[in-house]
Amino acid sequence: MDLDFTAILPSLPYILKGIGVTLKIVLVAGLLGFAFGIILAIFKISKYKALNWFADVYTSIFRGTPLILQLMIIYYGAPQIIGVEISSYTAAVVSFSLNSAAYISEIIRAGILAVDKGQKEAAMALGVPGNRMMRDIILPQALKNILPALMNEFITLTKESAIVTVIAANDIMRRAYIVGGEQYRFFEPFIFAGLIYYLMVISLTVAGKAVERRMRQSD
Repeated sequence: MDLDFTAILPSLPYILKGIGVTLKIVLVAGLLGFAFGIILAIFKISKYKALNWFADVYTSIFRGTPLILQLMIIYYGAPQIIGVEISSYTAAVVSFSLNSAAYISEIIRAGILAVDKGQKEAAMALGVPGNRMMRDIILPQALKNILPALMNEFITLTKESAIVTVIAANDIMRRAYIVGGEQYRFFEPFIFAGLIYYLMVISLTVAGKAVERRMRQSD
């Protein structure tokens, strides 16, 4: 096997610039997905059947279809529906946010249901309004319990962000592919891209465990 990593050395800074694009997509999509996921989770435990139905159907659709299909429908299909072309970055953020919200909503729902019912009963006995009880009492405890699952979802989102290369978003994977085409050597830039993703995931894992330990100390 003819491997020569020195051949791609001049292109390494170009590939590394893709980290910013990847992180921008992941961070924005992760935050939007988390916010929408909380709303969906509340819908799922709501006493209103219409909200239950909407949240369940939404989750079923976005968990039951491939993320890459959702991405391409939003990027290529949106102009046909709304008559306006959207950028690859916008399409990536929207599709990842909507997809992530479906998974996060299930995680948060499970976390809310796992909170001791005595907490809710005590809050109701003290006359705490329902929305304030959820915001100040139930959700904080639920989020502490589901932190590892949320970190896993964020890590998965980081890895899956590589599929934005199919809509020509200039992320790590896309840049590695371009370098491979220019050098006629794909193995080396792809291995380098894989190393970047691996280090990003390891960093997120370490950060997640540190936050988890900090939260346990506060108990």
